[in-house]
Amino acid sequence: MTEVQIWQWGLIIASSLMLFFLSPLAKDTNQFFKAVQKKKAPNTFMLMGSLIISWIFAKSITNAANLGLDFGIVGGVAYAGYYLSFAVAGIVIYKMRLHGKYTSIHHFLSSKFGKTAVTVFSILIAFRLFNEVWSNTMVIGSYFGDMGTSSYYWSILVFTGLTLAYVLKGGMSSSIFTDVVQMGLFSILLAVILFTIFGKDNAITTSEVVNSGIWSFETGLNLLFAALLQSFSYPFHDPVLTDRGFISSPKVTLKSFLWASVLGAICIILFSLIGVYAQSQGMQGQAAVQVGKAFGTMILLVINFIMITSAASTLDSTFSSFSKLLALDLNLGNTLKFGRWSMVAIAVLGTVPVFLDAEILSATTISGTMVIGLTPVFLFWKDKAPKISFHLSVIIGLIFGLLLIFNWFPGNLIFTTGKYANLLWINFWGILCCLFVYIIPTWIKK
Repeated sequence: MTEVQIWQWGLIIASSLMLFFLSPLAKDTNQFFKAVQKKKAPNTFMLMGSLIISWIFAKSITNAANLGLDFGIVGGVAYAGYYLSFAVAGIVIYKMRLHGKYTSIHHFLSSKFGKTAVTVFSILIAFRLFNEVWSNTMVIGSYFGDMGTSSYYWSILVFTGLTLAYVLKGGMSSSIFTDVVQMGLFSILLAVILFTIFGKDNAITTSEVVNSGIWSFETGLNLLFAALLQSFSYPFHDPVLTDRGFISSPKVTLKSFLWASVLGAICIILFSLIGVYAQSQGMQGQAAVQVGKAFGTMILLVINFIMITSAASTLDSTFSSFSKLLALDLNLGNTLKFGRWSMVAIAVLGTVPVFLDAEILSATTISGTMVIGLTPVFLFWKDKAPKISFHLSVIIGLIFGLLLIFNWFPGNLIFTTGKYANLLWINFWGILCCLFVYIIPTWIKK
């Protein structure tokens, strides 16, 4: 075991033990599922911090850095486009709670589209939560060894087990409380990296950052517009995000979501500067890893700690959301015991793909494209629509997602070139079709 790996093990164990002892102990279901502490819901600052760090997961900041390497600052801005999701979800949930008096996404779907719609939706989000587990822990494993090595597997098992331990203690209360701590750590560590990159000895200037990319479809704008389009459906199939939309007052929730949209996007753009620096130095490969190695052991450990912090936040949020999905949303057992065993179940099931061929499983991931059918469901939440509208729209979204995965979409409907052109135009045409099939039954009914 190398010196770096010894430090990495120390970071995982020390940070997890710290979070375990700091986490509040949930003594009732309100504390465990709704993060109510001393009869008070999370305030604006806590909710905002939790939202941001639960979305800045290990895989996303790896992508941000790599996009900075590929496309310069344009890549970081393009990826940050997904954070429009917070503003969209915040405004829609605020209105749903204020005017519709809905207490959850499942309450809304059940009232408007019936139990079958709830079942379909629950399957979609269960797949997402399942994929969140292995996709984030595999990033952690990659910092300890190559896929297939014992150090790779053991790091994933230990990391998952330690994260599970502290979230079992307090459920959603633990998740939100530790998110605030993790957000603070992330901010400090990111500041250290940026200070190093922009330090006098390392010679990257603001003008070099600004001029590091080209604002064209081929070099990043395909992804930016695809992200903006997906932001009208993507947030609603993420229970980690939507669960936090119903635990504080509507006003606090709206403020938290809007601030999270702005600050989350800024965090992603700032992290992409690691890739911009790598580009300026002619580096190849994983941007964050290469920059860490270039600056020595200390910065490499700082980057590793950011990955650990962000992955732990996403993982604990995933466990608590899955527990709430089964216990409250599907009403399978509103008890602490059931909630905790649900977390154990998703931790075990979500770790299984680590030992399989992840590339095969990636084809079945519920991607942002596959849920574009939710766009009209939530944008037109107030309008009357028959139950069939929901199912038609969701099915069309899934079909377009499959067209993207298997590259079956006709090329003459793609009007730009370069990477992510398929993603942009499949989402564009897919959303138009979803809107069409959602509205048609309403017209027929009239």
